[in-house]
Amino acid sequence: MSTPTTTTTTAATTTTAPAPASALSVARTTATAARVLRQLRHDPRTIALLILIPCLMLVLLRYVFDGSPRTFDSIGASLLGIFPLITMFLVTSIATLRERTSGTLERLLSMPLGKGDLIAGYALAFGFLAVIQSALATGLAVWFLGLDVTGSPWLLLLVALLDALLGTALGLFVSAFAASEYQAVQFMPAVIFPQLLLCGLFTPRSDMHPVLEAVSDVLPMSYAVDGMNEVLKHTDMTATFVRDILIVAGCALLVLCLGAATLRRRTA
Repeated sequence: MSTPTTTTTTAATTTTAPAPASALSVARTTATAARVLRQLRHDPRTIALLILIPCLMLVLLRYVFDGSPRTFDSIGASLLGIFPLITMFLVTSIATLRERTSGTLERLLSMPLGKGDLIAGYALAFGFLAVIQSALATGLAVWFLGLDVTGSPWLLLLVALLDALLGTALGLFVSAFAASEYQAVQFMPAVIFPQLLLCGLFTPRSDMHPVLEAVSDVLPMSYAVDGMNEVLKHTDMTATFVRDILIVAGCALLVLCLGAATLRRRTA
């Protein structure tokens, strides 16, 4: 009578999955980031999209307003933050979803790898690319395209980098709700376009309908544009600028946490 009991216990033991890691680990996070960067290294089209497209868009914008340099100065800084946000959102959401649909994420999550490690690793890898992207775009705009800013170009770079990191966080978040790369792209009109229209790029937010102005007050892109405008108008770092960058950074961190919470651990 004891034999069936022993068999059942053995079977239960062999089918037990490894317990997921609970604490965020620097080693696991950096290993995940290194793996993502190695994969991206073999994808030149993605690297070109990340690095070159924002720069090309800025060059195009500069010569669209070739007869009106002041117009380029007024909107160029804002778009310096918006372009990286959009490209990082697209690339991050599609790249993450590709690993999800190929089963890579499921295999990783079956190992002693926490959701926080996975999301932080992806954010670290794409954040590294965001630094390169933002630095190139800011340097091009200020030193080659003649973007005239009153404040420090380093503050301009800081806002552009935070915008790119926000795009990365949003891309990681929405990838959890898409079943295909096509669906991931469809999230762009829902997530990015409303912010683009309401951020104050086309008209001051105070001139909008009160309902739209209230909506714009809770959208992170609005504070990214406000931060860029603070650099354009003031030589020193203002309290409003500090508020704006803290809100953008806080939104990016919040979305990353939501991305980790919505990351599903599927089982066969």
